[in-house]
Amino acid sequence: MNAISRLTVAGLAGLAAALAFVPAYAQQQDVVFLSTQLRPIEEAQKVREVILKGFPGKVTYLVEEPPQFDVRMRAEGQAGRRTVSLAGALHGELSALQPSGDLQAIDDIAAKVKDRGIPANLMELGRFGTGKQVYIPWMQATYIMVANKKALQYLPPGADIDSLTYDQLEAWGKAMTDKAGKRLIGFPAGPKGLMPRFFEGYLYPSFTGGVVTTFRSPEAEQMWTKFAALWKYVTPNSTSYDFMQEPLMGEEVWVAFDHVARVKEALVQMPQDFVTFPAPAGPKGRGYMPVIAGLAIPTGAPNRDGAVALIEHLTKPQTQIVTAAEVGFFPVVKAELPADLSPGIKLIASAVAKTQNAPDALPALLPVGLADKGGEFNKVYFDAFQRIVLRGEPVKEVLEAQAGVLKGIMEATKAPCWAPDKPSQGACPVQ
Repeated sequence: MNAISRLTVAGLAGLAAALAFVPAYAQQQDVVFLSTQLRPIEEAQKVREVILKGFPGKVTYLVEEPPQFDVRMRAEGQAGRRTVSLAGALHGELSALQPSGDLQAIDDIAAKVKDRGIPANLMELGRFGTGKQVYIPWMQATYIMVANKKALQYLPPGADIDSLTYDQLEAWGKAMTDKAGKRLIGFPAGPKGLMPRFFEGYLYPSFTGGVVTTFRSPEAEQMWTKFAALWKYVTPNSTSYDFMQEPLMGEEVWVAFDHVARVKEALVQMPQDFVTFPAPAGPKGRGYMPVIAGLAIPTGAPNRDGAVALIEHLTKPQTQIVTAAEVGFFPVVKAELPADLSPGIKLIASAVAKTQNAPDALPALLPVGLADKGGEFNKVYFDAFQRIVLRGEPVKEVLEAQAGVLKGIMEATKAPCWAPDKPSQGACPVQ
């Protein structure tokens, strides 16, 4: 029995015991809103004090890491005693709960928010191909590059910062290292950093055109060799960075990649010091990962009416604008960002728009269908990075070994391919 399985069994037992002492009326008093998003203390506080301000009911906003979120949602469903009335999570995290029946159809809410201007393709994502609305899109984000203006003088001749290639990023890093005497590119490769998303949404798609099927392809071998060369100009402190905003503000790094919410404070506090731009392109295009979070109502939710009202509140244009201003996640509804918006938020909006509208943009969805093996999936890519880039192990040997682990995950979950890999019948193959 693996750790997650043991946790599920223990959780079920503990949950049943705890719920036996919770009167039904107590569960009805407020809306328990469980989210995998906006987990950091500062962001969670802004949800409670700013984003939920004006909502007429009482909300208990709780956050969980994705594996624990999945365990809790399934455990409550199996115990038949639900405490959570509204779930907020990424597309892939919610998709894992749809087959088990832990999420109820919410077509009635889709009708209520029809006039909000949520794009049809986003609403379609929330159906998971079932024909029934399973979640309502909540907010969207992506990952961007940020540079201190001091770095601009070292850009390679002729390079356009809004359409960089990985070769140009490497040349830029070398010039900064040569002139400044230290490595000034930074990545969030710390214990809680989002570095696996860089590999899954940016590097692999840009160089191989896929994520899973192309994992050990000749193009992947070339990609890892080139990234190891680029890493010579990346600060070694990157392996301790979880968020890039602090090293940017302290000028430990001049050029950084991260999720928009994790560079937001640097841009809001010091907008005059930075420029923002899309991640580089490779031979297959400019890979990028659109991040879609949704709102779903669990089956057996104790306060469905409250959850419906809270979805309506969170998808109001004014609430969506506040969300963008406070935590850097952007509207999914039709909402014009105000002219007096913080200059730092405008910097984020600019980079997001340039990324999405780039002529060579290659969207790469977050992993779908991995259930409680999402962490193991991420580890395959991060372990490959550690072994190849940090330890200097032979590329081909590492990819062969890691491909076996990846194949096991895909076959165990039976997860079909997602973009940019071509659709598959059954488990996405590791070719």
